[in-house]
Amino acid sequence: MSAEEVLVHREGRAGLIVLNRPKALNALTHGMVRRIARALDDWEHDPAVATVVITGAGERGLCAGGDIVAIHRAASGGDQGAAEEFWRDEYHLNARIARYPKPYVAVMDGIVMGGGVGVSAHGSVRIVTERTRIALPETGIGFVPDVGGTYLLALAPGELGTHLALTAGSVGAADALLCGLADHHVPAERLPALLDDLAERPVHDALERHVAAAPPGPLAGQRGWIDRCYAAGSVEEILDRLGDSGEPEAKAAADRIAANSPSAVKATLAALRRARALGPLEAVLDQEYRISCAALATPDLAEGIRAQVIDKDRSPRWHPATLAEVEDAVVARYFAPLGERELGLAATTPLERW
Repeated sequence: MSAEEVLVHREGRAGLIVLNRPKALNALTHGMVRRIARALDDWEHDPAVATVVITGAGERGLCAGGDIVAIHRAASGGDQGAAEEFWRDEYHLNARIARYPKPYVAVMDGIVMGGGVGVSAHGSVRIVTERTRIALPETGIGFVPDVGGTYLLALAPGELGTHLALTAGSVGAADALLCGLADHHVPAERLPALLDDLAERPVHDALERHVAAAPPGPLAGQRGWIDRCYAAGSVEEILDRLGDSGEPEAKAAADRIAANSPSAVKATLAALRRARALGPLEAVLDQEYRISCAALATPDLAEGIRAQVIDKDRSPRWHPATLAEVEDAVVARYFAPLGERELGLAATTPLERW
């Protein structure tokens, strides 16, 4: 990792972490994950640091996710062990953030996707702006939401999380607040002043000077058909209900789901339903690690990244190509135990949040 990919310094009472790959929309490399973890370790018992703040360099967003090109190499016959080790450290970091004993303030301005959600939405104070677009778009690349994404989406009201996961959709500030992915809206123009105040004041005192109402979002008005359609027991039935609802937005959602990897969509629905019964974040991260490792052996992950990121032809050739061809055994393989390779986070004792 270049020493400049993560900037770590202290301003007053705040420890600042700045993701610094603006040309790559601050996408996370393995080295960046490790650097963030070291900063959290250093600051946990440092009395001079009362608050941790994470932001992204540049004007486009906090973080576009993990290093997807490296994942593509692993899924295309490269070093799968390197990808698994990256996920292991990344998921440990996600859990660490969720249990961090000091306020962890995530400034989720602009684009926040995939791994970017993992280093922000598990924080204790999550701030969005009118420029925010949050997404867990994994089903569109033949993958399943990870970094604790299925945990967060399973906790969203009603079936909003299922809708976002299966469609690989994104949300703005108001809908992020509605779905429980964020806590406060601050106008983007006020972020510099907020950061200044966080360096000098307790988090609550700083926030109350800058928080404002978010611009309206569409999901609150769509809860009726979303909850009704996505409560179905299978992806096929969900698509039938969406098609029969008579709502144009529901038809558009069905089209988006149908364009995503059939295997990933079915595995994602199963993962969300299981996450609701698993309990703490650590148990869900253990499940996501099994799923992620299994996905490396599927053709859809490499093909999805190729189509969406590498060649950008937006025409993935999924295998199997249809939902009907995705047998129960295909989905079950995503959840197969890993033996000695298990993540094992659920065996640890969670600390109380601050």
